[in-house]
Amino acid sequence: MYQYSNTIFNQLLNFLPKDNFSQFVGQHHGDKYVKRVTTWNQLILLLYAQSTGKDSLREIETGFKAHDGSWYHLGVNSVAKSSLADANRRRSYQIFEKLFYSLLKQCQEVLPEREFNFKNPLYSFDSTTIKLCLSIFDWAKYSKTKGALKLHTLFNNRTTVPELLILSDGKTGDITAAKEKKLPLEKGSIIVFDRAYIDYEWWAKLNNDGIFFVSRVKSNQNIFVVGQHKTKLEKNILADEAVIFGDYKAMDVYPEKLRRVKYFDEENGKVYVYLTNNFELTAGQIARIYKERWQIELFFKWIKQNLKIKTFLGTSKNAVMTQIWVAMVYYLLLAYIKFQTKFKKSLLEFTRMIRETLMIRRSLVDLLSLNVRTIYRIKTQEKLHQLCFW
Repeated sequence: MYQYSNTIFNQLLNFLPKDNFSQFVGQHHGDKYVKRVTTWNQLILLLYAQSTGKDSLREIETGFKAHDGSWYHLGVNSVAKSSLADANRRRSYQIFEKLFYSLLKQCQEVLPEREFNFKNPLYSFDSTTIKLCLSIFDWAKYSKTKGALKLHTLFNNRTTVPELLILSDGKTGDITAAKEKKLPLEKGSIIVFDRAYIDYEWWAKLNNDGIFFVSRVKSNQNIFVVGQHKTKLEKNILADEAVIFGDYKAMDVYPEKLRRVKYFDEENGKVYVYLTNNFELTAGQIARIYKERWQIELFFKWIKQNLKIKTFLGTSKNAVMTQIWVAMVYYLLLAYIKFQTKFKKSLLEFTRMIRETLMIRRSLVDLLSLNVRTIYRIKTQEKLHQLCFW
């Protein structure tokens, strides 16, 4: 008999914390009065859509019907688009949000850390905007004619995974989201952000909590130099100064000294000016830390290009939030498996390989040793196998 229990998809699902997921379903009564599309069934279909790039409920239904022999082993009872649409609209997105953080905790135990020449944990904080059509997503009002969501992210630069996600409407300011949510940062951590997060009250809180920050300087900031932090400067460092705020209100909120580093970037011929409360690292390290902020921009670019978070399977707020959280679960799942199996190629290539082989009977370990040509060959063999069976 043709078995589907060892498809690539089934093996991916084994990495999910299923016991915790069942608890979250119970907490939010996700399966109360449900006969067909259970919460697990919904998760499978949404992960399938993420992996294969499906743009509509009809595509999901049609695609999954071609693999009806795999339903039992995957835990799928129904793929009806009307039932999935109803589940996306009614079932709380918080179940999938909690699944993300549960999987994140599991990932943190195995993810390798990038090496820097300092020991402090390093994070970037930023947001990206997801544009929506206001006439369809009327709950996501951004302006008179536009709709949008914002994804605020605390990104761990050492592990290259997001550790905090905040979803808000497009009107919410970046600094507002940062101040309203307590950031899970341990004492001694370094957080880097751009000029959208210049808020002296928030800076003072970070400083009092023992958190170091690195940011760019705004042209209209009133800053007084009170001394030289270092007189012997490194290459490309134009100044390394101790400063205070000259504005009375700013000085009242943040009376402590700060450090201003001026850095000349040879690549583009520009001078960058940074502010930080860290007086221990070298000026060159401060400059390189701010360059690390680019990693979160690459993360935003990657998820927009490779995950389904720009076209949605439902128009309600709950449906959109559900899809985004499942997309982030899928990202973590791939990252977790990539590092757990020590797969040497990029996450992008791994994503493409999974997309092409998701429903194929093959060992996941074997898949990691394949390339584009061999994947095409086993896909052809799989189709012939199925045709012979049927």
